[in-house]
Amino acid sequence: MSKQQSRVRPVETTGTAQPGETVLELDGVSREYGPESAVADLSLDVQDGELLTLLGPSGCGKTTTLRLIAGLEHPTEGEIRVRGNAVSGQGSFVPPERREIGLVFQNFALFPHLSVAENIGFGLDDWERRRRSDRVDELLELVRLEDYREKEPGQLSGGQQQRVAVARSLAPEPDVLLLDEPFSNLDVRLRIEMRDEVRRILKEAGVTAISVTHDQEEALSISDRVAIMNNGQLEQVGKPEAVFENPKSRFVASFLGRASFLTGRVRGDIVETPLGRLGTDQLKGPISAYDGAKIDVLVRPDDLEATPATERDAKGRVVGRQYTGPSFVYRVELANGTPVRCLHNHVTTFEHGQPVGVNILADHSLAWYPTQ
Repeated sequence: MSKQQSRVRPVETTGTAQPGETVLELDGVSREYGPESAVADLSLDVQDGELLTLLGPSGCGKTTTLRLIAGLEHPTEGEIRVRGNAVSGQGSFVPPERREIGLVFQNFALFPHLSVAENIGFGLDDWERRRRSDRVDELLELVRLEDYREKEPGQLSGGQQQRVAVARSLAPEPDVLLLDEPFSNLDVRLRIEMRDEVRRILKEAGVTAISVTHDQEEALSISDRVAIMNNGQLEQVGKPEAVFENPKSRFVASFLGRASFLTGRVRGDIVETPLGRLGTDQLKGPISAYDGAKIDVLVRPDDLEATPATERDAKGRVVGRQYTGPSFVYRVELANGTPVRCLHNHVTTFEHGQPVGVNILADHSLAWYPTQ
């Protein structure tokens, strides 16, 4: 990746996330390994008390970014500041143990021979004894483990171990808490339960936190803002609903949820698509400059409906389905080969290979992109 290509700023969809002090700033941060760029000119501000999630596929640079913030990596270029003080870059480097930054590891990294209370208080050896005891008590109450203070980690469930790990990282009162794939070691049911619990703990503690994940649902459900990364760059930053509903690139649209694209041609105030005509007033943003050109309209499963049809009247046929319990998601291949997905209640069933019609049901404006 060339320097010229890397000079890209993220698209900010929502302006300032919350009022308050800027706790963490990344200003033009890059990390290169020889000719490879893991992080490219990344600039981002995180506000006091905010929970921001770095989201992206494997290898996109999100974990490297977390390590740069923690001080486990040195940036090749740029500067990192905590509460206005440079901790990395421009000739400055504050070691990890002096950064006032906490880190929750994927595997929790608890000490098996220590009790819950001893694990939480492990990093407070230099605190006065009474103050240390009060802080441990406070955190045990925060994570709702008062009755487990004398237990060892091996006697706890996965969710309880995670709460201990979060409490231990919060104990020294860090300026920023970093969570590296915090739910990856939990089973699906517990993972969903712990999202809400960890968010509650972080909000009650009032800590500024940055989480890293590749799980879209996790990021959208727990975050104040989401920062989508791709190839070491920030593609888009904003509130979860804004990023999901207004993806600024095909990559963001494709990465968040099941995205399908209908290629159509703009003709005046309508767009001709494989599923019929759409009024340009149904699309987001100005489109007049694309009159006569092809565009790709983003549709998600809940925007489309499959209907029984004869071979003669069908728009496509069912080529796959996913049963989720409450619903089916049908994969339909349109006559021109375009794959789309349709969401249906679990009582509506179609068979593999069945010819179907497909209608656009969206009651909101649809995002679109110039055809590549």
